[in-house]
Amino acid sequence: MSFRNGLDSLLRPEDSVLVLIDHQPFQLANVNSHDPQTVVNNTAALAKTAKAFSVPTIITSVIADRGGLIFPQITEVFPGQEVIDRTTLNTWEDKKVVDVVKATGRKQLIIAGLYIEICVAMPVIHALGEGWDVTVVTDACGAVSLEAHEVAIQRMIAAGANVMTWLALASEWLRDHARTEHTAEFVEVLKQHAAGIGIAFLWEQQLLNTPVETLQGAGF
Repeated sequence: MSFRNGLDSLLRPEDSVLVLIDHQPFQLANVNSHDPQTVVNNTAALAKTAKAFSVPTIITSVIADRGGLIFPQITEVFPGQEVIDRTTLNTWEDKKVVDVVKATGRKQLIIAGLYIEICVAMPVIHALGEGWDVTVVTDACGAVSLEAHEVAIQRMIAAGANVMTWLALASEWLRDHARTEHTAEFVEVLKQHAAGIGIAFLWEQQLLNTPVETLQGAGF
């Protein structure tokens, strides 16, 4: 077994491409591994983070006329972008999706979707077999049960996948606080979707903008 380690194994926005799979009403209705609102929040945060770091993002659905349209929290991040609708459960068997991914020239493939045990696991394992560097953003996924979610993650790790959460991914893309070109967009994502961190940031800004004499008068 080869280990994923070293600086080159860390994710870089200039080498990343994101694929969001089947974030649709039919699937969300039977997500029992997470609170559904958490899945929507985390996926929206992932989409906005990808846009903030200029990471190409492919959005795909399965039989949308029956399963429903992709959540507006995602499509509104990329207005006017085509959602690729499939019939295959395994996204990596859909030539149109794969061709769009390959056309980006990126090598670090990042995937999230519903359900993780089916429509995420299959393309992840398939792409790994073709030599892709694949990362699964687990908290922007959901499953029909907690067991299904955990077993899917174990299965993908055994196949060679990297797994992380959306905030860990965002931090890895940022890597250095001296990189300021994406700071404003990144902070907006934190404020909207990472409640504790976002609120703490707003509080910090409030304190920094409060005159010292006001703080002293308040007993600080």
